[in-house]
Amino acid sequence: MVTSAAGVSRMDLFLDGAGSSSADPNKYEAKIARFERLGIRLFGVANCIVSFGNLRERFNRSEQSMVSIEAAFCEMLGFSEEIRVFNNLNFEEEYANHPSVKGEPQIVFCAQHPIFDTDNQCVGSIYLIDYVEHAFDDESRLLFADLAVMVERELTIGAVKAHYAELAKQIRNLKRDALLDPVLGMWNRAAITRSLGLELERCQKAEKPASLLYISINQYQSLKEQFGSSVSDAFLLKVASRMRSCIRPFDALGRFESDAFLIVLPGASNLVASAVAERIRLAVISRAEMVNDDSVEIEISMGIASTSVFPNVTPEVLVANAEKALLTAKRLERNRIVQAEADQLDILL
Repeated sequence: MVTSAAGVSRMDLFLDGAGSSSADPNKYEAKIARFERLGIRLFGVANCIVSFGNLRERFNRSEQSMVSIEAAFCEMLGFSEEIRVFNNLNFEEEYANHPSVKGEPQIVFCAQHPIFDTDNQCVGSIYLIDYVEHAFDDESRLLFADLAVMVERELTIGAVKAHYAELAKQIRNLKRDALLDPVLGMWNRAAITRSLGLELERCQKAEKPASLLYISINQYQSLKEQFGSSVSDAFLLKVASRMRSCIRPFDALGRFESDAFLIVLPGASNLVASAVAERIRLAVISRAEMVNDDSVEIEISMGIASTSVFPNVTPEVLVANAEKALLTAKRLERNRIVQAEADQLDILL
């Protein structure tokens, strides 16, 4: 059975995974069918149909099938905010000449109960259909109301789940936003520092090296003073894009300072890190960038620190060593790479 697109929002409320990108018609149908089977058993009728609209599309079988005819009759009745009981439709002036009453399949009995949502809006109906007359007493009406309440509770549970799913999504987005640099859209200082800590711990357990690149874009401050933040940040984004193209998908790139980046290289020794750094250097300086119609040659400096050289080191110490190497690189010629060495670090600085 296929449920129409118009009923998808209500269909979602009947699914355990409410808030998912797409509703599963089969799962929806299974939940609805439980209430329909219960209605048939409770009232001893030929059929019970729970409708949120568009029954013709839900029961898209042969037009001559009994259930399709019953669904079409229920859809003709529409929704009502009050319970309606027709003990014998042959004596109802409005419906006695209806083709499904006067002719085949000769529907005789019909009862209808509204379904309300959490806003007390009528969003559906439960229909009881039979081909013999029924004496629908007060007890039957109470049972009918109980069945409607069960359906409404399912809607309420679905609404709560959908609301919870939306809140959870918003929280995830907020957490992610809190870890992103708002200008460059990459990891910010807190996130890249956390990533470094996690990768160091993971690599230590696996007895593998990890390396850190500390990269400074030398022209950023002068461009910012000359053209403003918007232009200088756009320039920085282009440079960052070049750096990203030189590393693996699981390597972490983050903005550590206004003009500096950290790149975490899990599993990379100092030799591998040096090769990656050189690849980044060449990619960055290979061509100039246009800044307000001016061609700007990019200049970078890099410091490298690796657990191959500094084993069992904390994230803070590794960053400090990479920063010392970076400062040394800045004091030398432009576009230099300096690797932190345990026995030379103090001399270099």
